[in-house]
Amino acid sequence: MDLSPEDSLRLNVMLANAVAVCIDEGINVVKCLSESGSEAKVQLNPNCRSDQYIRHVRELLSSHVMGSPGGYPVYLKRWTRMGQASDARLDDLLMLGESEAVVAVSGASGLTDELARRAWWAMPDSGNARRMLARQCVVEGQMGRVLTEFLLEFLPFEESPRDIIDSVKLILQPDLLSDEERMDIWQRGKKKNVFQVGFLHATPDDLPEQVPPRQDLETHLPHLRELQSADNPFAALLLRLLSAQGQSFISTSLHILKRPANQDVVVSFLESIESYFAPGRLTDFHYRNVTDIIAEVDSYLDGQSDEMQANAALDQLIQALPSLRDEIRSMLILTHTGVPVINPIFAITDAVGSVMRKKIEPVSAPLVQCFNTLSRS
Repeated sequence: MDLSPEDSLRLNVMLANAVAVCIDEGINVVKCLSESGSEAKVQLNPNCRSDQYIRHVRELLSSHVMGSPGGYPVYLKRWTRMGQASDARLDDLLMLGESEAVVAVSGASGLTDELARRAWWAMPDSGNARRMLARQCVVEGQMGRVLTEFLLEFLPFEESPRDIIDSVKLILQPDLLSDEERMDIWQRGKKKNVFQVGFLHATPDDLPEQVPPRQDLETHLPHLRELQSADNPFAALLLRLLSAQGQSFISTSLHILKRPANQDVVVSFLESIESYFAPGRLTDFHYRNVTDIIAEVDSYLDGQSDEMQANAALDQLIQALPSLRDEIRSMLILTHTGVPVINPIFAITDAVGSVMRKKIEPVSAPLVQCFNTLSRS
């Protein structure tokens, strides 16, 4: 059975000026957004089962927009949520009344600020907000602040730690938050450190609360700056760690390692460590436990490593600052630590809370020791 003549006529009239359409199946209403920002709606009058009637409505929308009643291929859900939708007809996708089509637009590389406005009207949820804030054109456009305000207000209601971290990372992009809003998120992180993981990803050198540089930094500063000016990446990383910014990063890392809530927090924290220490890697090999990393670093420092490639810049640093040998050792251990070291543990347990923290001690304890070595005066 087709749409009633009345509904068909009203929908076609509405579509003439629409730039986005959404369907509220719960109350049988079709709404549209015009280019000027005004809204219109059609109250449907089903002449068969509601789900069947809604399917006929979607067929009409698809025929109007794409010339075929087939609609949007929702079986491509995973593909489109990864941002792989074609940019050719993104505006048309917003006319289909399909939630997955809106998701495809929100994650597409060809997204614009205007398309973001339309997509947000059609489906305002946190997932779409995060996908759109990943595009610089949206961050710099009018929708940047709109989406930021939504994610900020929704943070207390997010259930997934991964979503919390991603939201914090995205809204901490430049010029989206006021200083007060930024500090408010940081303060929440003192009770729920998943928020602080987002800061380590987004602004590792600009954390809201800075601690002083290491007390002996001035003593080593001339050598470190001389090597840094000669493009020595290891000296630059060590200088970064001993500075106020690096000591703040270390202090925050130690706070997170005390009470990570679940596996997502641990994994994301290790991802931030990988990113922060990346300039100091000596090998592309990814170790699967910290014990092997420690053994290889010690072998390198003793001149016997097989896997870590000899590096003249690192040797220069060791020779110039022999009193910081322990700090350099800790830096190298952290440099080669990443998500793979936790995978063997998480592969055989789904524990959370205190039970998980006990199980990850073979990883967390050496990291805490390294951070403490780098932070001592």
